[in-house]
Amino acid sequence: MWNDPSGASAGSLSGLRVIDASRVLGGPYCGQVLADHGADVIKVEPPMGDETRGWGPPFVGDAASYFIGVNRNKRDIAIDVTQPAGQELLTRLLADADVFIENFKIGTLERWGLGADALRKRFPRLVHCRISGFGADGPYGGLPGYDAAVQAMSGLMSVNGEASGQPLRMGVPVIDLVTGLNAVIGILMALQERGKSGLGQFVESTLYDSGVSLLHPQLPNFYLNGKVAQRVGNRHPNICPYDSFETSTAPLFLAVGNNRQFATLCKVLGRPELAVDARYATNASRNEHRESLRASLVELLKDRDCIQVSQELVNAGVPCGPVRTIDQVVADPHTHHRGMIVDKDGYRGTGSPVKLSRTPATYRSKPPAFAEHTDEVLRERGIDPADYATVLPRKPVP
Repeated sequence: MWNDPSGASAGSLSGLRVIDASRVLGGPYCGQVLADHGADVIKVEPPMGDETRGWGPPFVGDAASYFIGVNRNKRDIAIDVTQPAGQELLTRLLADADVFIENFKIGTLERWGLGADALRKRFPRLVHCRISGFGADGPYGGLPGYDAAVQAMSGLMSVNGEASGQPLRMGVPVIDLVTGLNAVIGILMALQERGKSGLGQFVESTLYDSGVSLLHPQLPNFYLNGKVAQRVGNRHPNICPYDSFETSTAPLFLAVGNNRQFATLCKVLGRPELAVDARYATNASRNEHRESLRASLVELLKDRDCIQVSQELVNAGVPCGPVRTIDQVVADPHTHHRGMIVDKDGYRGTGSPVKLSRTPATYRSKPPAFAEHTDEVLRERGIDPADYATVLPRKPVP
């Protein structure tokens, strides 16, 4: 059975109180990471609800899978913070909070008198984390940002796709997710420092900064040689062979990172002499002779069974893997062995990738219904919900 997250005793972040007033993906994902590790996370939704509740199908109740995927282990309250009474109620929730996560449009909190400076004066121990597209200042300061648009602006799309094709959006919202993770890192750093100074601080995580930070090794290459990286499909710009190859059954990805692994690859495939060929003896020389090496590997792999050859190679110490579909990943026993699929009382979700030996992540409550915990959260703090009835929607406003 699910347990009450507010009473959780397990988790490295047990006792941490978080107000998560963010929406969409980066902020909620940050909040879920904290919640999975024991924090009491109160999700504050606007009257119309987090828009990802409607980003389906598929749906369960009033929530799409998109919302369900990043909001477990949270309690939910809805407040109309555009009204003064709602702003007052938000500050009352912040009074005993350790962390405040938000992604309001830049300038909104300032207009309400709740900007970073005001919050720091009023709640000196509070760690205030803002997630935004581009930050508050600079040429793009205050502009809205969504993952795909920032993938384009940050240069990520320019290096993703086939060499002969157009720039391609990555199939997962990688910038949103990394921005959420950067927010988690920043929050934990600020909490660590607070233990010494007694003071909170402002933490900022932006989509743009996160996108630029992901350009490795493309940016270091550019700093060194001045060449603008181009799309190379599945090939790695610096390592060879590091690419996908067709087999008789499914594509196989080879990720050969050093000379020893390359020699082992050649031995397993029956061509050990390739490893001592001067054209392929080092990674630098393999890069110079990519096409001829690829032609040899294509010939060696075309009649092999993907699963069989990948197991032979991995067992011999060559990093590789079959290119699989989502259903194959979910069905893999290792996925379940690693706790990466959570099945509980009709809920299925993706497990935490962070494994701690003494205080592991726990899955204590399903993603909440809209405003499900309003009365519970307020009464814990000695607040009568009736006093704020005008700013406490009980169902999403169309």
